[in-house]
Amino acid sequence: MKASKIDQNQINEVVWKACDTFRGVVDPSEYKNYILVMLFVKYLSDLWKEKLEEAKAKYPGKPELVERYMSRQRFVLPEGSDFYSLFAKRKDDNIGEEIDVALEGIEEANKAKLEGVFRNIRFNSESNLGETKDRNKRLKNLLEDFADPRLDLRPSVVGDADVIGDVYEYLISRFASDSGKKGGEFYTPKGVATLLAKLLKPNKGAKICDPACGSGSLLIRVANEVPDPDDYALYGQESNGSTWALCRMNMFLHGKDSADIKWGDTLNNPKLLVNDSLMKFDIVVANPPFSLDKWGADEAASDPHNRFYRGVPPKSKGDFAFISHMVETSVNDTGRVGVIVPHGVLFRGAAEGRIRKAMIEENLLECVIGLPANLFFGTGIPAAILLFNRAKTTRDVLFVDAGKQYEKGTNQNLLRSEDIDRIVRTCQTFETVDKYAARVTFAEIEENEFNLNIPRYVDTFEEEEEVDIPAVQLRIEGLEGELADVRETMKGYLRDLGLIHATK
Repeated sequence: MKASKIDQNQINEVVWKACDTFRGVVDPSEYKNYILVMLFVKYLSDLWKEKLEEAKAKYPGKPELVERYMSRQRFVLPEGSDFYSLFAKRKDDNIGEEIDVALEGIEEANKAKLEGVFRNIRFNSESNLGETKDRNKRLKNLLEDFADPRLDLRPSVVGDADVIGDVYEYLISRFASDSGKKGGEFYTPKGVATLLAKLLKPNKGAKICDPACGSGSLLIRVANEVPDPDDYALYGQESNGSTWALCRMNMFLHGKDSADIKWGDTLNNPKLLVNDSLMKFDIVVANPPFSLDKWGADEAASDPHNRFYRGVPPKSKGDFAFISHMVETSVNDTGRVGVIVPHGVLFRGAAEGRIRKAMIEENLLECVIGLPANLFFGTGIPAAILLFNRAKTTRDVLFVDAGKQYEKGTNQNLLRSEDIDRIVRTCQTFETVDKYAARVTFAEIEENEFNLNIPRYVDTFEEEEEVDIPAVQLRIEGLEGELADVRETMKGYLRDLGLIHATK
């Protein structure tokens, strides 16, 4: 019997219930670390269980063949390290220690793919989870929550669902958006990630990089646009250790085990190198933290990779630092870059203005796309997408004002499939669309002093219908006559009722 697909709402319900385990003990911003790690262990356990059932059905009564079959799987789950073994021990006095030992065992057995992913999480931590008695109770409750029969994470049930990414997004939307913003952990909403992926549309064999990859969902969506699902290479870097671990787990969940995800500060310590030089990529995509303060401007002038030769961005705004890095890590002559930025990047002056001018003069900028407000967690401001293309065949730049097409949500607005399709189609045709897009020459941008503010180029003003003054005057006079007749009729009724004197 074929298993029915799991509903993401069911997963969210279980996760929300599990959050009760930590309320009042762990800061809400840290809930996701414990929840997502346990979710990952549950996924590994369900996947292993399904494969083991397949092996036993394929080789009944032949344990040696079953063992050989399991040894060829994508990962190894050591005996006693699976969720179900931990669940059986949920009442043990040292359950926190046993969970940590199980995590270490999973890492040790899968060094090439999972080494380090649990290094920032400790289930036996008194400082995080309380004294032994309280900690044991909380962990027992957590294991029981995840034993919910609705939380069946076998591949035959989950399908292509982005389990980690969707739960990550759910947790942020419920209570962790502020902490996410402070930590620079931005989860790119699905609609925006899908838009970027379709705009960049990588070719077969592409090397794809996200230098601020967060939980990795944007990188995964771009990879899924490659025509050949097995012919590409993924790279990323993330500065937050917990988020880096989630990204590694997310890659594993999606079968992208070979993704090279580094932990470190991209701007101050880029780790994707070849012979001490920056690696080059066919596609570079990112949703970096908006206007990052203290990003490392003091050392940028002496950058060993010479990424900031066009100018050093302001100390308090790292937007152009990320853009400069991304452009410099794209392949010469063919590389393409897609980056999400706050609107200030389009028009702020001083150092940012000089960098923007240099990039336009080098004919790198291809499209400027304005997005609706309130699409992102932690900020209601509208954002924009900048597309750079080292293979441009024209000096023109396309401006798209897509800020008015969206679905209004309770907490966040959403890009619909029709909104995404229209933006992609407009960028592909690269032509002016009345009230929506404008193909602008280099001379016009130069005339505007390299200011990229979209309303300068896309006129979305809707003229009001011309008012026929004489006709309106006649209508007013007619209404005044009708009003006078009504008043006389009312007076007649009132006189008949004796409510006013006849002389009035």
